[in-house]
Amino acid sequence: MIFACLCICSTAVFAGGEGKLLGTGGLSSIDGAAGGGLVPWAVIGGHGSEGEWDVSASLSHVASDDFDLRVASVAVGWGDRMELSAARLSLGLDALLFMRDRPEVRVETDVISAKLRLGGDLLYGDWPQVSVGMQWRNSRDRHLVTELGADDTSGVDLYLAASRLWLDGIAGRRTLANLTVRSSASHQLGLLGFSNARSIRAEGSLAVFVSRTIAIGAEYKSKPDALAFASEDEWKDLFIAWFPNKDWHFAVAYVDLGSIGGIDDQTGYYFSVQGSP
Repeated sequence: MIFACLCICSTAVFAGGEGKLLGTGGLSSIDGAAGGGLVPWAVIGGHGSEGEWDVSASLSHVASDDFDLRVASVAVGWGDRMELSAARLSLGLDALLFMRDRPEVRVETDVISAKLRLGGDLLYGDWPQVSVGMQWRNSRDRHLVTELGADDTSGVDLYLAASRLWLDGIAGRRTLANLTVRSSASHQLGLLGFSNARSIRAEGSLAVFVSRTIAIGAEYKSKPDALAFASEDEWKDLFIAWFPNKDWHFAVAYVDLGSIGGIDDQTGYYFSVQGSP
């Protein structure tokens, strides 16, 4: 699907002009969509404007006290209007499986996402930029997730996101705020499967550019709590993002993931690097 997007129009060009302001295409989130580290924003990935397309790839790593999550993703943004992305999530369950007297193993989930900008503008006009997104998630470990109590191994998340950038925001700095409302039935991003019951969850991000290339901020991600054997807590982070140019983006964060698989107090770090040709 991603390669088909690259051939949408023979007159398409890479984002090579002024395009969007540096950093306003966001980072690659942990499920591939453009946004913060944990939360997809209404922005379309890359710095392309009308008539331009942009492609990016990213690697992310989240490490807590007992678990680690590795993510590889690729995304294509078209005309600041549409975004397609694909991600592979791999979660190490060493602590959980050790408790269950199981050998060391990782569980993996594929995420295929599409995002469409509905209207509004990130910077101008009366309304924030608003986008709708869909994320199809599929666990590659059917036997394990059903053993852990999941009802299904695949599912679809739907979300509506609104983002706004103020040039003269907090402390006179560029400030970006985002609110995302998600409908989901996933357990831990789908890594532990899916339930038959959906719930509506809120997610949010706030970022302040302390310089032209550096932003600091915080995120909150409410999550479904429907897995029978263990509670699932909201996720939070405090991050620093560096945008040295439009080709490379970096982010580090302190993350609080709460309880995972019945093991409490999962805190640690997040690191992400994103590159565009």
